[in-house]
Order: sequence, then C-alpha cells, then structure tokens
Amino acid sequence: MSKNNSRRSFVKKSTLAGLGLASASSMSMSAKSYNSIVGANDRLHVAVAGLGRRLGAFYAPIAHKKSNVKLVYLCDAMQSQMTKAASNFEKHIDYAPKLEQDIFKVLDDDKVDVLINAMPDHWHTPGAIMAMKTGKHVYVEKPSSCTMEENELLVEATKKYGKIVQMGNQQRSSAHTQQVIQKIHDGAIGQAYKALAFYNNGRGKVPHQKQAPVPNGLNWNNWQGPAVHREYTSETWNYNWHWYGWNYGTAEMGNNATHELDVARWALNVDLPQRVEVDASKKHFIDDGWEMYDTMMAKFTFEENKQIEWDGKSRNAYNTYGSGRGVIIYGTEGTVFVNRGHYKLFDRKGKLIEEVSSGGQEGGVALGGGGDMSTIHVMNFFEAVRGNESLQAPIDDANISMAMVHYANVASRIDEGFDIDSTNGTMFNREAMKLWGKPYEESWKSKFMM
Repeated sequence: MSKNNSRRSFVKKSTLAGLGLASASSMSMSAKSYNSIVGANDRLHVAVAGLGRRLGAFYAPIAHKKSNVKLVYLCDAMQSQMTKAASNFEKHIDYAPKLEQDIFKVLDDDKVDVLINAMPDHWHTPGAIMAMKTGKHVYVEKPSSCTMEENELLVEATKKYGKIVQMGNQQRSSAHTQQVIQKIHDGAIGQAYKALAFYNNGRGKVPHQKQAPVPNGLNWNNWQGPAVHREYTSETWNYNWHWYGWNYGTAEMGNNATHELDVARWALNVDLPQRVEVDASKKHFIDDGWEMYDTMMAKFTFEENKQIEWDGKSRNAYNTYGSGRGVIIYGTEGTVFVNRGHYKLFDRKGKLIEEVSSGGQEGGVALGGGGDMSTIHVMNFFEAVRGNESLQAPIDDANISMAMVHYANVASRIDEGFDIDSTNGTMFNREAMKLWGKPYEESWKSKFMM
C-alpha cells in the first residue's frame, strides 16, 4: 500500500471510529447507531442559518418529498434576509418556518436535527462546532474552515460529538464528474500526473470601507460572531466582506478555488501536498477597496511528483481554457477536461474520445447558487444522517482539499512558498506557522473551542 493510500485509509478509519460508523468502506450508520440519533423513517427538522446568495441551493432539497424534512427555522443576522427567504420558500413549501435572528435560539432548540450553515466564512467552523455541541448534524457551506487550525477543530468535533458533517463541495455529487474520475482512476488516460484547476470572473470595482451606521435590521454583533469585533463600515455585510481582509473572508481561494482544487485532488488521488508556491497580487482597480489578491497562480507538489496548478483571475473574465471554471487532468496516455456541465476525454494525440454532459444546471461564476448538483448533494447529506447513504464529501476528506486553500492563502500573505509535512499538515516556515490559526473575539472562543 502506498504512503498516500495508507494515510487516506488511516484518516478515514479514525473518523469512522469517532462517528461510530459500521466500516471504513461506508459512511452508512448501523441501525443501532442511527436509532440513537433519529428514529427510522422520521422526518428531519432543519434550520438554515445564513440566507444570502447560497439560499437557492436549498429550496429544492428541502421541498423534495423524498427528503422528508421540515424547515423549522430561517435564521439570519439581517432581518430583511429572513423576510425575503420566507417569501421565496412560499413558492416551494406549504407551511411557514419560524424566522429567528438569534442563532443561539436556533441552536438551543433540541427539536432541530440539522443545521445548514450558509453563514459568512468566519462562521463556518465555529457555527458547525456550536451546532454539534447541541446535538445537530451539519451541512456546512464552503469553505468549511478559514485556517488550518479550524480544519483540525472541525474534524475533531465530528469525532467528539459523533455527528455527520458534509461540506458544500457539490461537484462530489455530480454524476458525470464521478464517472470520469472513476475512468481516470481506472487508467483511461494512463497515469494521471498533473491537474490544472482554474476560475475566472469579471468582478468589478469595490468601494473603500467607510465608517457608517449599522444598516437597519442588521444585528452587527451576531453577524461578526466569532470574528474580532470592530465598528461597522459601509459595504461590508452584503458580500464585500469577502474582499475586506482576513477577519471575515478567505479570498477567492476559499470562495471558489475550493471546488476545483477538490476535483483536482480527487482526480490525482492525492492527499496533502509537500510544497506550495504562489504568485499572487492585486492587478485590477489598484486604488479601490479590494484588500486581497485578485489574481493568483499557485502550484502544489505531491508525492510521486504529481502536481496541481491553480489559475485564478477574479477580475479578468477572459476564458483562457474555454470555460469560466473547470479542471484539466493530464495523464501519460491522454487528457480530461471536466467542469460542472460535462467532461471531455482525449487521447494522447488530442483526439476527442468521449464527451458526456450532465444535462443539468448548476451555478457557474455568476453570484447566487443552486442547481442539480447542489440538490443531490444536500439530499445525500439528509440520507447519510438517516444512515441510508454514504456521504459524498465527509468533512475529514473535504478538509484535506481545504488545506490547499489555506496553504495558498498563507503563501500569498507571507509572499513566500514553503515545504509542508504531508503526514500532519504543518508548514516548514516560521512565518507561515504564525498563520496556522486566526484571532477571535475573546468572549466567543469558549462557545466553540474544544
């Protein structure tokens, strides 16, 4: 058994043991384990926290009869978001969920079985852990963590509290992606040795932050939550927090690269990298309020000299590779192109051998979310909670992909590449290790730190 496969087996077995699951080959729970959580065939009671642009991903799976769930709460720090979400859900369900601005009232309700955590990035790991502490399973949107420390905390929490946690890397539930990944693993392009993941978008100019009154209806204290608290600045709460420093966001690596890097790692069948190098900077609207890189080239080196490259252009929409986002996988005998809509398999001479389309719809680079893959992914999570299906993206594996996001962000912040201990994830660089974790609001740390 190779070192990679040995480590992967160990990680999965450890997590399965912590969750009390039946075997290392399946995320299905035994009948006894399942009955201790929720009676067989019982309806799951669901709360959705964070009602912004990803809300569209949850209409269909919550409303679907097969899901057998009831939406109990819609929760958001902004009052208008709740009102809007309730209005939208009226088109999909024939009952009215409760609207609750205080996330702690939702978490304290022991009737809630599942939290869908679609709050801003800084809430993902802390919110998921808080939910598990109160007995809830969690579907956590990407990025599941903001730092390597949070990566570890989240996986440890699933073991400690015995809960099912899935990340919203929905392409793991894409039938055509699953099909072509299996073909790659079966040798359809020989030995896969390199993957190029990419994303480009035409994001525009971002306003500079200015101190301003808290918008009507926004609970700014709860919105900030575990992040270090500060006075409100204009343009922050409604999406631009992504680009206003590291207190709330994870830049484009966490915002979008999460997806394609995950597919690339899946295709190459690798775990943690051994080295990361980046070239990242702000190239557009130099004098605007965007505080992070908007352009990044990153390179990750793995065992057996396998490589993953990332080409991210947040504010240049030129389709370098013929699509707004996707992954190209190179093998000794051919090449695969795969994105959210289809895959193409080529032989070594570049001849198209096979093309398969999903026939469905899934959000691409436009703001907003939802589509076939998201629906299937959320429904897979519901069935995993019941013990009927294997998770497509168990958090212990998803967070290995998340590590690539964090390494690239850290390298960009210290402006230096570094080697990595692929057995435990630590970075062989003192400045990099200073960014292993992040500061939190002190009064909140006890709510989620274990």
